[in-house]
Amino acid sequence: MGNPFVHAELATTDVDKAKAFYRSLFDWQLNDVDMGGGMVYTMIGVGEGTGGGMMKHPMPGASSMWMPYVGVADVRAATDKAKSLGASVIRDVTQVMDAGSLSIITDPTGAMIGLWQPKTKRRQPSPRGHPGGGRPPGPLRRGPCSPRPPWNLFGPVRNTALPPAVGAR
Repeated sequence: MGNPFVHAELATTDVDKAKAFYRSLFDWQLNDVDMGGGMVYTMIGVGEGTGGGMMKHPMPGASSMWMPYVGVADVRAATDKAKSLGASVIRDVTQVMDAGSLSIITDPTGAMIGLWQPKTKRRQPSPRGHPGGGRPPGPLRRGPCSPRPPWNLFGPVRNTALPPAVGAR
């Protein structure tokens, strides 16, 4: 099977207004995480399906926008491959806290997408014989792209200009 979408992130010009809108529209659990340095990242819990997050837009003057992230096994290799296929790298491979690594690319048509590689955790042998390091399998265990981290915690993006719209000259 192909690479799944693993996170959707809203970079918004007005976090409070966005939270009020989406909390009223959908049955989402919004949880603020203090990231230090005055930054707050709002995790979006959706129950079943792909969750996400929202934050103050890191690019001054840019419009609010949603960006999807796709899970990859090797973010460096995926970023390099995308570049060889004509993508532009907006944010090169960046470690995100202790959760994993990401990059942000613009495809040859001008659309931005994020690539995400979760940090692999070494499994400890289980005293009870469970392959999951002592944790029995169950419905609360997520797939290979977990955990869902606060994604865009890497400071300002290198390119502060948004890519031109498709078809723009």
